[in-house]
Amino acid sequence: MGLLKVILCDIIEAQVVNVGVIGCGHWGPNHIRIFSTLADSRVTWATDLSSERLEFIKTTYPQLSVSADYKDVLKDSRVHAIVIATSAATHYEIVKDCLESEKDVLCEKPLTCRVEESEELVDLAERKKKILMVGHTFLFNTGIQKLKDYVRDGTLGKVYYVYSRRVNLGPIRNDVNVIWDLASHDISIFHYLFGTLPIEVSAKGESFLQDGLEDVAFISLTYPDSVLANAHVSWLDPRKVREITIVGDKKMVIWDDLNPEDTIRLYERGVAQEPYYKDFGEFQLIPKEGDVTIPKLLLSEPLRNQDKHFIECVKRRVRPLSDGVFGSQVVQVLEAAQKSLRNNGEMVKIK
Repeated sequence: MGLLKVILCDIIEAQVVNVGVIGCGHWGPNHIRIFSTLADSRVTWATDLSSERLEFIKTTYPQLSVSADYKDVLKDSRVHAIVIATSAATHYEIVKDCLESEKDVLCEKPLTCRVEESEELVDLAERKKKILMVGHTFLFNTGIQKLKDYVRDGTLGKVYYVYSRRVNLGPIRNDVNVIWDLASHDISIFHYLFGTLPIEVSAKGESFLQDGLEDVAFISLTYPDSVLANAHVSWLDPRKVREITIVGDKKMVIWDDLNPEDTIRLYERGVAQEPYYKDFGEFQLIPKEGDVTIPKLLLSEPLRNQDKHFIECVKRRVRPLSDGVFGSQVVQVLEAAQKSLRNNGEMVKIK
C-alpha cells in the first residue's frame, strides 16, 4: 500500500495541469502568459464574451481553443483547472458551474459579492473534493510576506495599529465600488498579517464620479488585542500610492510597493517612558530614535508566485494559502464595510 501511494504521488508530481481561462480582459491574458510558461501547466482554453478579445488571444496564442461560451471549457474532460477572471458579479455562478463540472478553481478576488454565496461555494468545493483558491495576489508579494514575518516573530513587539493607502487616478470600475475593488487587497493583507477577522468595521465614502459607486472610502477596523487598522482607498487621487505602515511598541515598519529599492523600511523608533523622575511634574514620554534597516528582498512577480502555488496545490491536493475559507472571510469583512457605508459609517460587528 505504501509503494502504491509513492507511485501515485510520483504520477501527480509529473502531471501537467491543463488550464482553462475564463475572462480575457485585464487579468486573463496575464494568467495565460504565466501558466503557459510554467513547466507543469499548459493553457488549452480561453473564453470571453468579446470577439475582439478572443481574436487578440487567438492571434497571440494560436494553439488555444477559444469560445464565447465558458461552458464549452467545462465539457472538455482534459481540462483539470479553471481560472476565472471575469467581473465580480459573475463569480458565484461561474465558480459553481466549474466545481460542479469537477474542475479545480482559481477565482480572482473577491470570491463573490455576498458572504452566503461564498460559503456555499466553500461547502461545494469540500463536497466535491476540489481545490478552491481566491486570487488575493498580495499574499504572494515578498514585501507583504516580510511584514508577516515581523508580526509573527515579534520583531515589532505588540502591534498598536496599521494603516494602508491604496490610491491612484483610476482605473475606474463600473461594476463594483472602490471598497470591493481596492480595499479587498488591504483587508486580505490585514487578515493574512493578523490571522483573524476584525471585531468591528466602519466605513465612510462618497460617489463623486458615478452615482451609487463610491470612488473614495476610509475604512476603520478593530482587531483582537485592541489593534486598530485603517484603509484609505481611492480612484480619485493625484498620485499612485501602495503603502502600509505598522506601528509596534518595539519597532515600526513601512512597506512601499512602488519603491523597488527600499520596499521595506524597518524603524527602530518608538516612545519610551523616562525611567528617572523626581515627581509627577518631571514625568514624560520621550521619543526614541534608532537605526533604519532596509532588508534585502528577492523580488518576484506576485501573480506568478500565486499561479505557481495554485498548480502545486492542484497537483499535491493541498489547501491553498488563500483558499475558499480565506476568500469567504474577506467577503464577510467587505460586506460589513458595505453595510456601514450605506448607514453613514455605523459600526458593524463581525460575527
